[in-house]
Amino acid sequence: MELQKHKLSSKSYTSIDIEDHHQQSNKSVGDITLVDDLHQLIDLPYACSIEPTASTPFVLSFVDLSYGVSKISPKMVLPFCQNNRDDHETGTKLLLDTISGQAREGEILAVLGASGSGKSTLIDALAGRIEKESLKGAVTLNGQVLESRVLKTISAYVMQDDLLFPMLTVEETLMFSAEFRLPRSLSKPIKQARVQALIDQLGLRSVAKTMIGDEGHRGVSGGERRRVSIGVDIIHDPILLLLDEPTSGLDSTSAFMVVKVLQGIAKSGSIVIMSIHQPSNRIVSLLDNLIFLSRGQTIYSGKLTSLLQFFEEFGHPIPENKNPTEFALDLIHEFEESSDQITSLVEFNKSWAQTQTIKNPNKLCDKPNIALEDAIKARISKGKLVSTATSDSNSINSVPTFVNPFWIETIVIAKRLFTNSRRMPKLFAIRLFVTLVAGLMLATLFRHLDVSPKGIDSRLGFSSFGISVIFFICLEEIPRCFQERYIFMREAAFNAYRTSSYVLAHSIVSVPSLIVLSFTFVITTFWIVDLAGGFSGFLFFFFLIFASFWAGCSFMAFISGLVSHYLLAVSIGVAFSALFILFSGNFISSNEIPPYWIWFHYISIVKYPFQGILQNEYGDSTKCFVRGLQFFDYSPLAGVSDSTKIKLLESISNVLGTSVTSSTCLVNGTRVLELKGDTNIGKWTYLWITIAWGFFFMVLFYFTLLFGRKNKRR
Repeated sequence: MELQKHKLSSKSYTSIDIEDHHQQSNKSVGDITLVDDLHQLIDLPYACSIEPTASTPFVLSFVDLSYGVSKISPKMVLPFCQNNRDDHETGTKLLLDTISGQAREGEILAVLGASGSGKSTLIDALAGRIEKESLKGAVTLNGQVLESRVLKTISAYVMQDDLLFPMLTVEETLMFSAEFRLPRSLSKPIKQARVQALIDQLGLRSVAKTMIGDEGHRGVSGGERRRVSIGVDIIHDPILLLLDEPTSGLDSTSAFMVVKVLQGIAKSGSIVIMSIHQPSNRIVSLLDNLIFLSRGQTIYSGKLTSLLQFFEEFGHPIPENKNPTEFALDLIHEFEESSDQITSLVEFNKSWAQTQTIKNPNKLCDKPNIALEDAIKARISKGKLVSTATSDSNSINSVPTFVNPFWIETIVIAKRLFTNSRRMPKLFAIRLFVTLVAGLMLATLFRHLDVSPKGIDSRLGFSSFGISVIFFICLEEIPRCFQERYIFMREAAFNAYRTSSYVLAHSIVSVPSLIVLSFTFVITTFWIVDLAGGFSGFLFFFFLIFASFWAGCSFMAFISGLVSHYLLAVSIGVAFSALFILFSGNFISSNEIPPYWIWFHYISIVKYPFQGILQNEYGDSTKCFVRGLQFFDYSPLAGVSDSTKIKLLESISNVLGTSVTSSTCLVNGTRVLELKGDTNIGKWTYLWITIAWGFFFMVLFYFTLLFGRKNKRR
């Protein structure tokens, strides 16, 4: 790999020019180190072109975009009332009302407006995050409508929230993203070089080895996190970059740094479209085109310089030394209090735009001079769009949905999940401690159980409560799944990897911890409680406890994928765990469950490990638990003398016509299983059914993520 040194101006995309901010050069400002003299550029097939290639421009156009949602009056309708539809206020609220505009390569298009003006909705529309049936109008790139698969390949969407694994370093985060988004045909040194070049481009060199961090762990700053989030999504060097309020929550300096980085990305040959709430003067100077929205309507669309003329002709000139965008937003907010005033501003924009078109007829010809497929081919040949650079045909119609095979994705995801989990030992230590304490408490409470009638009840209690504890420990799976799910939704929405790859990797990574937890619980309970079976029984008990952990955690993962709120998922998990325990067969046997509830007994995933333990304990028909004299232990005759009990047994023998002595076995293991409604299908069968439940819920988890990953507005 050859490294070349180039002298670049401070406007190069690989450096960050903040001379407007602090009038400094060759100094460290904030968290970005400026290097004005020499920049090391890597001569690789994917490297970004330094100068915009005007011969093959990309132009994104959107015409008459409209999107609305149905609204219904909040009046309460009782199900037994006969109400006509006309009795309710129904209709459609337009979030976008015939929005049109254009964004060119090398420029930043900023969408401005107050909260609820439609900024994020417009970004979602351009990113293909609204169902086609719901969105009216057209979005084209170089005059061609993009298919969803192609759009996901050549674009990137940066969400407002920075969803990153907290225990990975900046460099590791970008490297894992490179493993996902860059094809397997590129060698690891090339991917590493791409990451290093991107770190320099984002101004993250000083924190490359720093962990991302979260509330409980120190890490990078908010501005650096935002730039890492951008880097994750542009690792494949996309043509189109869309960002939803990338400066939200940042201080003015960090916000300026982020937009300065975006300017560099645009100059490297990308279209950058971002929504922003209220930019500072320094940020405004970096923006090329502006679109102001109010209630889903266009207030202004054009250059910053034309904004002054626009409001002057409208009769509200922008004062000198006043931030033009701040003045415009304040005026729009004032006009929004009156529908007539905001309508007049919208109508003025339409007439003013027509006037400008007449004055500048060349603007009608502002179209790309090359077809989209040819433009993409040209860019791929120059190193743009890394994820498709290995395509033999270089055709947009042959762009693969995923750039890596299933097994590569699974390995990379598993490695990332394991690395993040390994650096949070406290979380696992807490789960291990809870399991250890629960096991010791159960062991000391039920220690050395005998084979007496009292021992029967005690073994049933241990079996039921032991399995119950495991399922409640599995509730700790929910927060982990939610953290991973948010990141999965962001990455999988643009086909970084398959849903099946993530689900398999998630399952693989969880197995070692479940083995440790299972062994801890078994080793602290089996010998002290004196469960049956010897060493073979110990092994079976271990496998059954592991299967219980596996089924319980799979169920919690499914719940986490099914609902979108953490507290709701915990509530559902607790409620269903309690119901599974109730219908497991201990508190009420299957023989006594009403017919209309018996179905819940069979779908209770607690039933099968519980019955498996019972089979292990009572499956031996030669083992006796109640003999002759013990028959009276739980009756009013328990206090009489043994001689009296023997006479009573003789009387019973005469009545029954069979010999019943003090040593006669009255209740063996088979009888205990019959009393608990066991079907005698074998303990190993119960084990495999429990494992199958775990796989079943993982399949359901897969489908919840598969349908949820679309994350499109309807």
